[in-house]
Amino acid sequence: MVKNFQYVNYLWDEAKAAELGNDQVALFLYRSNILGADLRITNYGGGNTSCKTIEKDPLTNEEVEVMWVKGSGGDIGTLTRSGIAGLYTGRLHDLKNVYGGLADEDRMVGLFNHCLFDLDSKAPSIDTPLHGLLPFKHIDHLHPDALIAVAAAQDSEKVTKEIWGDTMGWVPWQRPGFDLGLQLEKCLAENPGIRGIVLGSHGLFTWGDTSYECYINSLEVIETASEYIAKKIKEKGSVFGGAKIQGLEKEARLEKAATIMPLLRGLASSENRMIGHFDDSDAVMQFINSNDLERLAPLGTSCPDHFLRTKIQPLVLDLSTEEDLNDTAAVLEKLKPAFAQYREEYKQYYETCKHANSPAMRDPNPVIIIYPGVGMFSFAKDKQTTRVASEFYINAINVMRGAEAITAYTSLPRQEAFDIEYWLLEEAKLQRMPAEKPLSRKVAIVTGAGGGIGKAIADKLVAEGAVVVLTDLSKDALDAALKTYKKDQAEAVVCDVTNSDAIAEAYKKACLAFGGVDIIVHSAGLAISKSLEDTTLKDWDLLQNVLVKGQFMMAQQGVAIMRKQGLGGDIVNIASKNGLVAGPNNVGYGTAKAAQQHMTRLLAAELAGDKIRVNTVNPDGVIVGSKIWEGEWAEGRAKAYGISVEDLPKHYASRNLLNEIILPDDIANGVFACVAILDKSTGNTINVDGGMANAFVR
Repeated sequence: MVKNFQYVNYLWDEAKAAELGNDQVALFLYRSNILGADLRITNYGGGNTSCKTIEKDPLTNEEVEVMWVKGSGGDIGTLTRSGIAGLYTGRLHDLKNVYGGLADEDRMVGLFNHCLFDLDSKAPSIDTPLHGLLPFKHIDHLHPDALIAVAAAQDSEKVTKEIWGDTMGWVPWQRPGFDLGLQLEKCLAENPGIRGIVLGSHGLFTWGDTSYECYINSLEVIETASEYIAKKIKEKGSVFGGAKIQGLEKEARLEKAATIMPLLRGLASSENRMIGHFDDSDAVMQFINSNDLERLAPLGTSCPDHFLRTKIQPLVLDLSTEEDLNDTAAVLEKLKPAFAQYREEYKQYYETCKHANSPAMRDPNPVIIIYPGVGMFSFAKDKQTTRVASEFYINAINVMRGAEAITAYTSLPRQEAFDIEYWLLEEAKLQRMPAEKPLSRKVAIVTGAGGGIGKAIADKLVAEGAVVVLTDLSKDALDAALKTYKKDQAEAVVCDVTNSDAIAEAYKKACLAFGGVDIIVHSAGLAISKSLEDTTLKDWDLLQNVLVKGQFMMAQQGVAIMRKQGLGGDIVNIASKNGLVAGPNNVGYGTAKAAQQHMTRLLAAELAGDKIRVNTVNPDGVIVGSKIWEGEWAEGRAKAYGISVEDLPKHYASRNLLNEIILPDDIANGVFACVAILDKSTGNTINVDGGMANAFVR
């Protein structure tokens, strides 16, 4: 077998496969995972794979054929045993006896449950019969860019014949379902000996007697299509009609993107708050800077998996690369009509195509937004969804490039697209999704998040659904902290909060990674416990710069972004009981904390009109897990109270009214209350200290 592929990755590890032995299900899962690792072969959640084995029927003890196939909503790149369905192949064939035609498609999905062999199965997907009605032991249904380019090309059937001769079948576009399975079965019967089938405007089916043979067959078919397209592009000499404009250089693109993303996010969030993603890869820039962008973008995507995640077409901004994006009013004057027109056109699409039983119209805002010369933005409910939408549109770009090189790109008719987008089965899948968490769709930035209280706050915000940008002085601490989160949950950036430029870079990171910011938590801090006599100007300046100046600059730059978004926001400042209570040897620290608290009140009064709430959380005695107790502060406080450092936890726990040890997680809960529960409170101070009577604010 050929293993030196130029256009696809050969990832089969024979040693790994040997470990799996003759376990066909394990080999099918292994094949699925390595196919899903290449986004050019199939994107997240796209396509499905299967295998058939002989099992003993638990009721009859007879040997029966069972098909194992990716279940509904799964992803082949991360597919595990729990994500597949096991069905009697014979019973799937028996469904032909009760199938009532295209009008019966939705009922058939419910009948798949009557075919289950494995009672622990994942819900069978709509593509189940496409695998079950074909006789092969191992089957791949993939959405490779190169194959969809062939499938979406004008004269697709003729092109398929030209590329593969009589070795590949072809079926015209049809919505996935039982009848499409029958069409595949018919195609095979009429073309015995073929190695696969191209589905018009959709994707590819390939197969093999073993998992390895199926894998190689899939790669070879994709490689052949890729070579054909590369040859056509070379013959043509250019793609997408050549470049219409010259894109900005990388750094300039990132600056433009970071500046405009909060504006785009605010407009795209007119009905539901969205999280953003930015891409300026070579494939994207080639398309968005081309002469053919204006012609191709409105056509929309072709493959159902694409437009289900990207909407049928993108919004292309009529902005030049020379636009002064810092003139917010002027930019919004241009953007608002464009968004309004997009929403109106989407509404017209819905009204024109809807059926009597169609679900209600969904959010009409664009998912994909193109800024020629700068890049591509996507907006969706969370980071994973918006990143995946971006990846899918890149797949669509690759498809358009290939189809245009072959003959010409064709998209699905609008009615066909609508019938997929608003299919009742798709709606049911959406309704089954788990409820969103309290802070879903929110972007937070937390200073001092490399450890201690800041890390606990970031943990809490992520656990409750937010995406978080961690900042800290220590890169090592940030690297370690970032490893505790899953992909798409957090980003990290080294930031000295006493440096305005460093803060600007942190916010730039938040805008590029997530689209803007909704929650600002200033937790960065240090503590110096000295008497008036011993406090140096260096001590004083350090405390003022980190605690007070840092808080001021974080608020000033963050509020500018929040105002661009027009979505309101939250600022929570981590101060201390010491800002309220006068104690010995604490002049520098206590003064700075008091300044933090009063700045909070001042900002609450000033920013209320923007629906930006500003509150303070006051910790006290957070010894366990708090970074400030690692230095001289602990010794200073022990000296002030006339006790040993070892006795400090007991001392602090015993002096509060509840006799409780205060942990970083307790402070995190206070922050969560401010941003998720007390939604009509601003200018408040929440003491998280176990109850210190002398720190009561009223």
